Amino acid sequence: MSLVSPRLVAATLLLAAGLTACGADTDDREPTSAATGSYPVTVENCGAEVTFDRAPESVVLLKSSSVPFLHELGVMDRVTARAGQYPAEYYDDETLAELDEIPLLTDELDSSGHLQISKEVVIGEEPDLVLGEVDNLSRATLDAVDIPLIEEPALCEQGVDEPGFDDVYAQLEVYGKVFGREAEADAAIADLQDDLAEVEAEVGEPSGRTAAVLYPTVGGGTTYAYGTQSMAQPQLEAAGFENVFDDVDERVFEVTLEELLGRDPDVLVLLYSEGDPAEVEDAITTLPGAEELTAVRHGDVMAQLFNFTEPPTPLSVDGLERIVERFGSGT
Repeated sequence: MSLVSPRLVAATLLLAAGLTACGADTDDREPTSAATGSYPVTVENCGAEVTFDRAPESVVLLKSSSVPFLHELGVMDRVTARAGQYPAEYYDDETLAELDEIPLLTDELDSSGHLQISKEVVIGEEPDLVLGEVDNLSRATLDAVDIPLIEEPALCEQGVDEPGFDDVYAQLEVYGKVFGREAEADAAIADLQDDLAEVEAEVGEPSGRTAAVLYPTVGGGTTYAYGTQSMAQPQLEAAGFENVFDDVDERVFEVTLEELLGRDPDVLVLLYSEGDPAEVEDAITTLPGAEELTAVRHGDVMAQLFNFTEPPTPLSVDGLERIVERFGSGT
């Protein structure tokens, strides 16, 4: 799908050149690579091809997971509206300041953490890119009104095979192409690789200790666990732990306390999307029989905001660092 026609792109570039010649100072943003003739750009996302005739300039965020990518590329000023929740713990002061400049459409989530927003509100923003798919705003719905969508690959229906930190780098490259910021993407990838190498050097050899990454339901209900098709797997491995669910070839699945007791992890990482982390821990530690878990007995339980693990983003490296800081190198 194209954002604009080639004729309109050409006219826009001619107008921009004229303004520059007259010394106009109406937009101090760096020019995108559209001026170098690198567009159209086509990327694959969730099994679909998405084509851009120019770098997006009016982006609507429906999920927080793309924010670290956009910040690294220096294109947060292209975001004109956002919806959902953006916990301050994810971001440095510079990113928080960028987010504060972006109007919030709604932060309402349902009990399962899904965004509640009407498609009319999003379409009314007239974006040239939507980041993050929600239940009532599918790719097909947005295609019908010529609005492209990009979702994080791990959150696509088909997911990704054997997710890892390489998927973070690959998605940075995708956003670099879309926004004409390939050089910035390369620099960000190099920095992340250095950060990961430092953590891995600190961790050293695996210790043999075990861990599980769970998503409990606060207030009672289903507990979910993360298997080999989630970012939890490479994250635990990099921290020196063995995932007790490394024989489960799924991203996320329901798990009972009896199953947890049978596998008895030394460490528990509990993911959550919002609320009080103490309540998230209580959702597991107060279950009848949970005191028999080794992790609970030793107090080796850590609540961590969801995007610090899933999906693969630069925050996954930050989440790894937090796990290592909390539990040591696994020794």
